[in-house]
Amino acid sequence: MAPERLVDRNPRLSAGELAARFSPPARFAEVRFETFVPNREHPSQAEALGELERFAASVVAPAPSTGGWGIFRRRAAPPAEASTRPGRYLDGGFGVGKTHLLASLWHAAPPPKAYVTFEALTAVIGFLGMAEAVRTFAGYRVLCIDEFELDDVANTLLTVTFLRAIIPEGVKVATTSNSIPERLGEGRFNAEDFRREIAAISEHFDALRIDGPDFRAASRPARTKALDEGAVQRLAGTSPNGVTLDAFPDLLAHLRRVHPVQFGALLDGAETVLLTGMHPIENQGSALLFVQLVDELYDAEVTFGATGCAVTEVFPESYRHGGFRKKYGRCESRLSAMLAEADRRA
Repeated sequence: MAPERLVDRNPRLSAGELAARFSPPARFAEVRFETFVPNREHPSQAEALGELERFAASVVAPAPSTGGWGIFRRRAAPPAEASTRPGRYLDGGFGVGKTHLLASLWHAAPPPKAYVTFEALTAVIGFLGMAEAVRTFAGYRVLCIDEFELDDVANTLLTVTFLRAIIPEGVKVATTSNSIPERLGEGRFNAEDFRREIAAISEHFDALRIDGPDFRAASRPARTKALDEGAVQRLAGTSPNGVTLDAFPDLLAHLRRVHPVQFGALLDGAETVLLTGMHPIENQGSALLFVQLVDELYDAEVTFGATGCAVTEVFPESYRHGGFRKKYGRCESRLSAMLAEADRRA
């Protein structure tokens, strides 16, 4: 039987169906605070663990409100228990455990609760509309947002407006990023008005810096070369169910027709996703959509294989030095890891 094609899928989940998916992806489904092992050489990891455990307890038993909603202020010295700010911001580089801790917070918190990536959140707000999104999320006790990146002016205003609306409703918010709060948006725009918006966001959160090396870099194999056609055919034949096979140009065109909020559903039931003819993406809009799809593939632990150009050639050099460089860097890292795993399985 010939493999299915992603381009033949057109998911259209309703608002309620989307809300039911607001949970950590398969990669972080089993993590807990108890499974987080801090690096002894970097005490900030243990400190962040303790702070998030206390924050989780405050979600279970809310502390009295002090009023004055200001989203990120660097936390002062202990006692940490005294903080009544409604948010926590985990700042650090790749592979230091931020997402592990964020997902652990979600698992520890009582329902109703939501876990989304920043890209998914902005996509949901755009899909539902601001008013409906606020009504949906205002009912949660805690909202966990992974990879909080202010990529452009529109997302800045969208997110600030949204969080300013739900936090006074009693929603606690925790988020991760790779930029310190005062530098969110740096390298992307310089307008003074939007700097003020970022400063306003900083007032809501206690920021926790997490230091350390990228543990994944040492423990995870990587491959920048694409697979050969034989490897892709073997992968297609070894899994009779849940295999999709698409031409890369066709997939890029299809991603422009499917709303990004539906990308997770686009992969439902897929255990192996294969592409042929991967090539440099000259259109940045298509490149960013592909980045979002790769994030979904990686988080869902889907086997991914592709023929064509090397990972380092998918995004033009100018992309990797522009405002979205962290997105592209993350995508290249994830593509390399998935190709290495696919090569091992083939």
